[in-house]
Amino acid sequence: MLAATALAGFAQVPTGATGQVAASPRAPYTRTDAPSGAASQSRKTAVAGAVNYVEGNVMLNGQPLGPNAAGSVVVGPNQVIATADGYAEVLLTPGAFLRLGHDSQARLLSAGLANVDVEITHGAAMVEVADLVKGTLLHFTVNGVPVQIENKGLYAFNAAEGSVRVLDGKAKVEQAERSVTLKKGDEIATLNGSGKKHDFDRKAEETEPLYVWSKVRSEHEAQAHLHTANLIVAGGGWYGPGWYWDPLWASYAFMPGAGILYSPFGWGYYSPAFYGGYWGGIYPRYGYVRPIYGRGFAGGHVAGMRTMHSGTGFRAGGGFHGGRR
Repeated sequence: MLAATALAGFAQVPTGATGQVAASPRAPYTRTDAPSGAASQSRKTAVAGAVNYVEGNVMLNGQPLGPNAAGSVVVGPNQVIATADGYAEVLLTPGAFLRLGHDSQARLLSAGLANVDVEITHGAAMVEVADLVKGTLLHFTVNGVPVQIENKGLYAFNAAEGSVRVLDGKAKVEQAERSVTLKKGDEIATLNGSGKKHDFDRKAEETEPLYVWSKVRSEHEAQAHLHTANLIVAGGGWYGPGWYWDPLWASYAFMPGAGILYSPFGWGYYSPAFYGGYWGGIYPRYGYVRPIYGRGFAGGHVAGMRTMHSGTGFRAGGGFHGGRR
């Protein structure tokens, strides 16, 4: 019952004029309707596999995706999303993001409300899990090695060098006829591996382009969440936890059902029920961030967010520098 309630906001895209547009037999991917306007976040929902952000050269089944693919394209079963000199972000279960680095490919084997299976076929991928409802399955395959994510955290997969790394969280790997549990700081080889885990250099991992890009994307997700929660408090519509379309950031924002969650990068996600009215800012794990509005919050309407600042938690252009869990 709890799991069903927690996933209620990650609904199937409704059919009809305001819902999913059926793809023609020739369509290389599924497109969904993208309503516009400030209240769009209350009407547009996401499914697992939804493309949430693209940068540079990104293709789906060999067809190029433009910047407007975010929120309107869904990677279907057995379809491959690939990058050249670009990056891509795909939604998984509510609160979980798949991010691909340059020259990388991922095949979505299956995607459901509480069960997602992805194969990293080439290059590097990073998975950020801000929330994982008990019973939800996040399964990956790297070089034929199955990996099951078992906890919130941050995970790095590299099919080119043959590795699975846990920067934060917990994962179970099946290799060499044995099950290996990886925790924070553990790595296992997926190419000719012996099934033994070892430590890796986290500081070196944090300098990798995909990690840096994921860190900035996580920051942007938190800001989209901030704006969307403000819209909901102003009367934009609350339909339970899950993904809500944010027209300002042109991407989906994750909304937890109750209380506070923290991303692996330290950003806070707050249920709109947490606010109950005007609120003064968001609270990253380490540091306070206060929003500044161009016109303020008045008359039941929310002005657009102009900027954010903090003495400790946010530095322009550099992502979040508030520490880690």
